[in-house]
Amino acid sequence: MYAQNLKAPNNPALGQLPRLHKPPLLSGASVGGKRAELKRYFLQNWALYESLFDLINDDKAFYLRPEPLRHPLIFYYGHTAVFYVNKLLLGNYIQQRVDNNIESTCAVGVDEMSWDDLSPDNYQWPTVDAVRAYRNKVKTMVSDLIDNMALTLPISQDSPAWIILMGAEHEGIHIETSSVIMRMLDSEYLTDNGQWPSYPTCANDSYERFKNTLKLVPSQHVRLGKPVDNDTYGWDNEYGISNLLVADFHASETLVSNQEFMEFVEAGGYEHLDYWTQEGKEWLMYTKATMPRFWSTLNGQYLQRNLLNYISLPLSWPVEVNYLEAKAFCNWKTTQLPGFVRLPTEAEWQVLRDTLSTDLPLWQEAPGNINLEYYASSCPVDAFSQGAFFDVIGNVWQWTESPIDGFDGFQVHPLYDDFSTPTFDGRHNLIKGGSWISTGNEATRDSRYAFRRHFYQHAGFRYVQSSSESIPLTPVNQYENQTDISRMLHHQYGPKSALFEHDLQQVLALCQSMIDDELCKPNKALDMGCGTGRLAFELSRVFTDVDGIDLTARHIQHCLHLKDHGQLRYALPTEGELQQFIEINRHELGFIHKPENLNFAQGDGHNLKPQFNHYDLIVAHRMLDQLYDPQTFLHTMLARLNPRGILLLTSAYAWNEDITPKSKWLGGVKINGENQTSAAQLKYILGQSCDLLIEDELTSDVQIDNRTSARAHNHLTMWRKR
Repeated sequence: MYAQNLKAPNNPALGQLPRLHKPPLLSGASVGGKRAELKRYFLQNWALYESLFDLINDDKAFYLRPEPLRHPLIFYYGHTAVFYVNKLLLGNYIQQRVDNNIESTCAVGVDEMSWDDLSPDNYQWPTVDAVRAYRNKVKTMVSDLIDNMALTLPISQDSPAWIILMGAEHEGIHIETSSVIMRMLDSEYLTDNGQWPSYPTCANDSYERFKNTLKLVPSQHVRLGKPVDNDTYGWDNEYGISNLLVADFHASETLVSNQEFMEFVEAGGYEHLDYWTQEGKEWLMYTKATMPRFWSTLNGQYLQRNLLNYISLPLSWPVEVNYLEAKAFCNWKTTQLPGFVRLPTEAEWQVLRDTLSTDLPLWQEAPGNINLEYYASSCPVDAFSQGAFFDVIGNVWQWTESPIDGFDGFQVHPLYDDFSTPTFDGRHNLIKGGSWISTGNEATRDSRYAFRRHFYQHAGFRYVQSSSESIPLTPVNQYENQTDISRMLHHQYGPKSALFEHDLQQVLALCQSMIDDELCKPNKALDMGCGTGRLAFELSRVFTDVDGIDLTARHIQHCLHLKDHGQLRYALPTEGELQQFIEINRHELGFIHKPENLNFAQGDGHNLKPQFNHYDLIVAHRMLDQLYDPQTFLHTMLARLNPRGILLLTSAYAWNEDITPKSKWLGGVKINGENQTSAAQLKYILGQSCDLLIEDELTSDVQIDNRTSARAHNHLTMWRKR
């Protein structure tokens, strides 16, 4: 072992800073005492942030971009103060802004969503002195608010005190992310202020070769999700619940050290593309990386960049890489070991975490290199034993295989609706366990943070070994952000969709009446142009078999996700660029189990596959004017309909030449100088083989935003095939 189970003392230099060991609990016996505790925590985080940026000795460094995928440090210096102002304004706890310019420039843009969307030409940054002055004003304003705001205990999510905690925890996040960017700055721009000392090491340190071992972790159940009665602040994605059975796995005793990762580098790991995912290959082409970001070489010797300076590469410290590099290492390691080597899932990591009996803010001292209680750097991977493993928490964050998603019961906090939902895209992987600089919420059991897979944090990894190549992951339930699909989802599943006057409910009532009057057999039904599937779900209550078919694959994906996984999520425009985030639960629709008689498929109604046949009912609701050849469609539907079967059509006949060539319109044109209506043409076509049973008008109201809707008056006809 490297460090012989070193137990480091509390860092005396960091003791000069306000202590950050115990974030406030939400409960308490004294309002006055809690108010003082909140203010102390706010000021502690503020002072720590100032201490970090005090390391910069030249204002020019605030405007450099050592990480081209991130904003310059001037953004982050202003951002945490702007956050307080924006959230307090949004909650109506303050009534005016402090500085419009800084608050517009330093508000958003923290997590880049591509490799080329942060053009410096789009920003006019304020001066450092202006941001310093602004921060002082905000500090005073928030301090005064804490002194005078209404406060009841326990603190709830609709309390102004929750926003104070939110701001403090948000600042804690950016203490960490800003320190990562500072590690990328040329060290000449940083001067030690005595408050950020790293673990002691020297250039001639040498270590006995250390072999990381794999240890069995038996199968067990695990609970994911922060309980609603937990007494500490939490981000929205932490709440909810997921109970899982985790199968046996073997986990590495320690985090992967620089020494162990060096074997991958020396084996040509960055050159052998077979070890890399497609995303990893694209990242390699973009970066031309040949080693971890914080490594470098000088005169043939490896160095590592710490917060303030370069040191001889400490072989015993954990390697710091992004997910793509960690994944490539695991793929290489699979060639060295039996079975399959990969990163742990969130649930597997949680099994290891639950072996620890303590949590912040209840511990007397941190059980690992975390919460700034020891060093302002990593330390050897065997310095902190935590049961059978080392560094289950602390030292560096640990990449997982799990993309972040909300748990069952996830609800967006209305004052920070873009904290989690933009990351529910399958491209942000969870990091767990915290690092040496992770404080407050970041250091708790239930904390959940995720970053793009090419992102650098103070993050490394441990690996697991399994007998199967498959990874036990739950598919990500993403929020739908495409406006037209979100509006369809809301129209089909929103609160008004259960009302009788809703167009879907009226269509369903007509279908039920046909069955009740024995005009239609309840055997097999088709919802053609099913959209996101609500009508098909409802028909499955009545018919023995129901098919839902739509031309748009993304519509069908939502149908299948609701059927198989029980949830749908979408972001609905409410006003301007504002959005409301909504979750649909299959149980709320009355389906405790997924309906096995309901099938969804992508298909073209003009040319269906042979198996879609022999229907007793076909419904095409608001579809005719969305077809490129409606007459061919009608003939196709009639061919798939049983004798005496029912065809129900609705349409506003809003013909559009971009969708339907004018020559294909059913009507809405003049023929020989006379008006040819679509209703008349429809009757002419279908009247040759069907009897018209019902003709009526059906109104559809589709919500555009909170104040606007689009109304369509649809012509409804119901036909029985002869």
